[in-house]
Amino acid sequence: MIGKIMIEGLLLGALLVGFCAIGIRKSAVNLVFLYHTDVQERCIENGLITREQINRNRRLFKGLGIPVYFAFVLVSVYVVNGARGFLPGLWQSFAILSIVNLIDRLGIDAFWVGHTKAWIIPGTEDLRPYIDRRDKLGKWLIGTLGFAVLSALISGIMALVLK
Repeated sequence: MIGKIMIEGLLLGALLVGFCAIGIRKSAVNLVFLYHTDVQERCIENGLITREQINRNRRLFKGLGIPVYFAFVLVSVYVVNGARGFLPGLWQSFAILSIVNLIDRLGIDAFWVGHTKAWIIPGTEDLRPYIDRRDKLGKWLIGTLGFAVLSALISGIMALVLK
């Protein structure tokens, strides 16, 4: 079971990487909503993107990503793995989301954004690092605690639904 959950977490992490790769395929400016406000404002000032485009891209990314994540976790935990009850759903959901959190924090934020040129937006190089120490701490806390709460909510709802 643990091996299966690790594979599910890796698959969901790969999906996140895929969403990001599609988002930056023409330019990282398309995902500038993930950057600080000062980077966003610089991109607007430089004519690279408009506030409306930033908001549209944010809605599109989250509007596609969040439902796909929920669906993937629900299908993995309750259909593929056959979890029933609160605790089995909780630990499986949290494990899958924790693997995604590791991929996001270490693979995407630390390596891909922090050490490659793929996420650099011309004219904003002086505003790097795009993800500073405070951001990293916040993302770790939100990812860990947020995914724990989310897993508990999903598991609680599904425990009631699958009674």
